[in-house]
Order: sequence, then structure tokens, then C-alpha cells
Amino acid sequence: LSIFQGGGTPLVRRVPKRGFTNSFALTVVAVNVSDLEREFAAGSEVTPEAIVAKHLAPKRHDVLKILGDGVLTKSLKVSAHRFSASAKEKIEQAGGQVTIVAGATSVEEKKKLKKEQKKEAAAGK
Repeated sequence: LSIFQGGGTPLVRRVPKRGFTNSFALTVVAVNVSDLEREFAAGSEVTPEAIVAKHLAPKRHDVLKILGDGVLTKSLKVSAHRFSASAKEKIEQAGGQVTIVAGATSVEEKKKLKKEQKKEAAAGK
């Protein structure tokens, strides 16, 4: 196979090269207040694990963010990595509590967690 094509621009150079995949990008999953209203009973505790168990978010994600789309009438104790201002307001107006969970909420934190996991794996061998 030859790249040379008689003086014309080779096909390899004519085909556009697009895209970039950032391996350190955070996978953010958004869940609306209306989903919490539909899936959880009044007074229940909503954690990232409970949201995954109810199939509102995939198992593999770095950050769980609660968004304020919809109406919330139930009092819930909601724990997540991030909250929009409207979601936080709606949860507190309904008599619930908002708790911010520690975790990889930035790219730097994700890098630190990966390094720690590698060290733990190396120490465990």
C-alpha cells in the first residue's frame, strides 16, 4: 500500500480528523426533582445509591446532580454531589434537607482518587 497518489493530496490527509476524548472528564448524571417526587415516599432518605437502585442513574458515574425541573411536595432528605439553586430551594421549601456528598466533583479530585486507588492496589499486591 502506498500513500503516494500521483501528486494529488492523499486520501489519508483529505479525510477530516475530528474529536477528542478526555479521559479525565467527569461523568455527570442529572436527576430532576420530579423524578424524586415520583420514585420516593415522603420522609425517605435519597442517596446516590438509592437513586441507582431505582434506575434513575447509571451505576458508573462520577457526579450526581439534582436539578429543579418539576414540583416537589414531599419532605425528603436528599444527598448528592451537586444541586442546582432551584432544586435546593424546592427541596427546602417542601421541608426536606439537602446534604452535599464528598466525592470527585472536579477533574483534579478525580485524578487524586485514581492515584490513591493505584497506590492501594499496589500496596494490596
